[in-house]
Amino acid sequence: MKSLIVSGLVSVLVALGLAGCAGNRLSDTDRLALYQAHAGAPVKQIRYMEPIGWDRIDDQHLVLQMRPQESWLLRLMAPCLNTGSGSPFLGVSSFNGMTLTRFDKVVVPGGHISCMIDEIRPLDVKALRAAETMLREKPHASGT
Repeated sequence: MKSLIVSGLVSVLVALGLAGCAGNRLSDTDRLALYQAHAGAPVKQIRYMEPIGWDRIDDQHLVLQMRPQESWLLRLMAPCLNTGSGSPFLGVSSFNGMTLTRFDKVVVPGGHISCMIDEIRPLDVKALRAAETMLREKPHASGT
């Protein structure tokens, strides 16, 4: 079994890049709807390599970024991504170390349980970024 921990600095940078301005931050519910609208059909497995970042959407969903233009929306079997410990790290446990499938696990260090992956969906990163930009600019456009 292979476990990887994504560095805290990369995680923070990715989270900031995906979240944009803090003043216009979307709610978890709105962010999940946005990600789901730009996600493809579920896949059985993906080629697994060291992720360059991750972003928590809510206690049951996260985005795993493998390359700058390759991200995946993961839904976990149960809400268990409680990052109340403030840990900027995420562990991913792949059964064979070469692919990531349903039933592989995600764990936040310091947490007492691991979260089994229920679904993996590819994200259209370019369309997602364009939609996020449009949503953030919308309040500014109406105020002028």
